[in-house]
Amino acid sequence: MKKKLIAGNWKMNGNLQANEALIKGLLAGMGQPTCEVSVCVPAVYLAQCQALLAGSAIELGAQDVSSHEAGAYTGEIAPAMLKEFGVRYAIVGHSERRQYHGETDELVATKAQRALGAGITPIVCVGETLAEREAGKTEEVVKRQLAAVIHTNGHCISEVVVAYEPVWAIGTGKTATPEQAQQVHAVLRAQLKAASPNADRIKLLYGGSMNAANAASLLVQPDIDGGLIGGAALKGQDFLTIIAAAL
Repeated sequence: MKKKLIAGNWKMNGNLQANEALIKGLLAGMGQPTCEVSVCVPAVYLAQCQALLAGSAIELGAQDVSSHEAGAYTGEIAPAMLKEFGVRYAIVGHSERRQYHGETDELVATKAQRALGAGITPIVCVGETLAEREAGKTEEVVKRQLAAVIHTNGHCISEVVVAYEPVWAIGTGKTATPEQAQQVHAVLRAQLKAASPNADRIKLLYGGSMNAANAASLLVQPDIDGGLIGGAALKGQDFLTIIAAAL
C-alpha cells in the first residue's frame, strides 16, 4: 500500500524568521509521520529550508521549474539547479501559473519532463474553473490537461504525482465535497490506468482548500492519496493535523 503524500505549497509567502519558526515547529510536533511530507517553498528560500530540513522526514519542494535545461532565460530556474539544493518535488502547472502566466498544457507537460530528467518528481496540477464546472466540462478539462502530460512523458508517467485542484476552491474557502473530489480522482485514475500498467503507484492529491477540518473526510476517499495544501500549510498546527489525518 502506497503512503499518502501531504505537500505544503507556501506560494509567495514567508521570510527568514517565519520560515525557521514554522519548520522547527513542524519538526518538533510531527514525530514519525505515517505519510510522506513535503514543503514547496519560494525559490529564494531553498537554501535556508534545505539546511533546516537536513536529515528530517520532510522533503524539500519547489513551486515551479523551467522548461529549459540551461541558457539565456533570465529569471528562470533550471531543474538541475533545483536538484543541487536537494529538491525532491516541483509543482508544475498550478492554476495560478496557468492563469497569471499563460502556461499551456503543452508547456506544463514539458516542465514535467524536464523535472523527471533531473530526478525531481513533478506534482502536476489539473483542475477546472467555476464556469467550466457549471458548464459540465470538469471531466473534459482535467482529462485534456492530463492527456498532454501523458503524451509528452510516455512510459515515465508512472513517476509523476497528480494534484486535482478545482480552481473555484483555491483560496476561496470553498471545497469540493469528498464525493465530488473522489469522482474526479476516479476519472483521473482511469485515464492513468489506460496509459500505464503502473498507474496504481501514482499518487493523486486533492488541492482545493484542504484544511485541518476537512482533511480526514477527503483523505479516506479511495482515490485520494494525499493533499496539496495552500493556506493551511502556513499554520503549523493545522498542517500537523492534516499530516496526522493521512493514515
